[in-house]
Amino acid sequence: MYSPTYGKISYEKMIEIIKNFIEKSPDSIYNISVGTDSQNFHYTKTVIVVAVHRLGSGGIFFYDIKSVKRINNISQKLFFETSTSLDIATKLSETLQNEGIDFGINIHVDAGKKGQTSKLIPEIVGWIKACGFGCETKPNSYAASSIADKYTK
Repeated sequence: MYSPTYGKISYEKMIEIIKNFIEKSPDSIYNISVGTDSQNFHYTKTVIVVAVHRLGSGGIFFYDIKSVKRINNISQKLFFETSTSLDIATKLSETLQNEGIDFGINIHVDAGKKGQTSKLIPEIVGWIKACGFGCETKPNSYAASSIADKYTK
């Protein structure tokens, strides 16, 4: 994982930073989000983001970059992004619960009511909710459509 503040860090260090961030203001309200976006080059560059937002007081985020064989089909790419987010969110949820942190996790999907992927939204949202996570789509899916998007370029 990478952090604009802390540089390259391990998953365990990310958990420690998140825990410390929350402990600094334990009475605050937090939104924890996981989002993935990808961009095609001669391969598909995939960026996974974990964002912790302290309402009214900013937040922190972490990201990881993976390269996979080029995914040309837009539907397959969205399902791949969602699957990647679900994998990270599941691991993160279990780890945070073991640390006594249970705010729930939202998955941010880089799809909106306009565009080629709009018809897939009900299926994607249903899949995410069936896995026990909240779901946000554009324009509220900032972890995927803003932060991850920035690092896919």
